Amino acid sequence: MTLPRPLGLRFRQEAASWLRRRGKQAFLKSLPAGARVLDVGCGNNSPRDAKVLRPDIFYTGLDVGDYNQQDSLRYADAYAVVPPADFAAAIAAHAGTMDAVVSSHNLEHCNDPAAVLRAMAAALRPRGQLFLAFPCEASVGFPRRRGSLNFFDDATHQAVPRWDAVTENLHACGIKFTFATRRYRPPLLAAVGLALEPAARLLGRNMPAGSTWALYGFETIIWGRRSPPA
Repeated sequence: MTLPRPLGLRFRQEAASWLRRRGKQAFLKSLPAGARVLDVGCGNNSPRDAKVLRPDIFYTGLDVGDYNQQDSLRYADAYAVVPPADFAAAIAAHAGTMDAVVSSHNLEHCNDPAAVLRAMAAALRPRGQLFLAFPCEASVGFPRRRGSLNFFDDATHQAVPRWDAVTENLHACGIKFTFATRRYRPPLLAAVGLALEPAARLLGRNMPAGSTWALYGFETIIWGRRSPPA
């Protein structure tokens, strides 16, 4: 069945891949044709957005609940909801089968983030690629905003992921980084965020298109690749 690819949504996804050259959309665009992708923590219409941008990929979504999916789930080629205690095991069940694993703002919600990291690395085929995004450590001191700027704005967040622990864990699993930054600040969006910051402070909320996140460098972002066997 051919699913709709609304022009406005396609434009927004393409624009996001250009404005955020190391964001999730840019990562998805960089994948080879027909890639098998596991999206770990796939809420907020992620199945729809991924397949509108890349209808050729085989998309598997995994989460602990149907979070803000609206009409999105029909876009997934495969989809599963599992209890939080079984989350890492459900990822590990895909061992060695994925060309790419995406985890965008999921790690900070996990009961056992170290086990989830190991399972995501194991799910990749040799030379498979990983995209990982999570709130930076410094976000615990950011202003409180609607839309989450301070780590504790989201009551479902657990422990803030620590850069040293995350990177050491991934390296131990054979993941070599192709891009990694503690605080991602795409220049154009950061400039927009700076211009809109007075309004953001007045209103107590983040400004559109991720511009406030870009200004503060809210996201830690890592792109990696699984090393082939020696």
